[in-house]
Amino acid sequence: MTTDRLDWNRVLREQCEYHWENQVRPRLAGLTDQEYFWSPVPDPWNVHPRGHSNAAIQGGSGEFTIDFAYPEPDPVPFTTIAWRLGHVIVGVLAMRNAAHFGTPATDYNTWDYAGDAATALEQLETQLGIWLTGVRGLDEDALRTPVGEKEPFPKEPMATLVLHIHREFIHHMAEVCLLRDLYLHTEGATR
Repeated sequence: MTTDRLDWNRVLREQCEYHWENQVRPRLAGLTDQEYFWSPVPDPWNVHPRGHSNAAIQGGSGEFTIDFAYPEPDPVPFTTIAWRLGHVIVGVLAMRNAAHFGTPATDYNTWDYAGDAATALEQLETQLGIWLTGVRGLDEDALRTPVGEKEPFPKEPMATLVLHIHREFIHHMAEVCLLRDLYLHTEGATR
């Protein structure tokens, strides 16, 4: 990169890559199944073994489902680490990977949700890797190209979607890290 030309692709990617590699991934090391499913409040939205949820909508194609409701209740229920990771893996990354980078179509109802923390982290790492590889392949023209009907704002350029996905990733991962801190200082402190 020179002072005459800014490498927008690198700048966009590094926003997410740096956060993942230097802040989030190290903080997720050692995530236990107890933390993954834990909630500091009753009746959160979570990931459950199939048939064990009371949520209005129980999405998922495998042994575990994720809680939802449409329309969302007010207030929206608290969400666990399991739920937040499921949302990021599917709604933030996997659905966009399918729409823009050629992976198989998926959604909240067809995803095979992780029943343990290690599997969820593998899914997260895989989907984030696909996303970042896809973004890496976008030249300046592709970053300027409207995202099209696959997205709620079809006239926005791909660069806007990249920024949105990174913003979603960063804020949800910060929530996950905060929940780990809360668990450590409440449940973990009593062990």
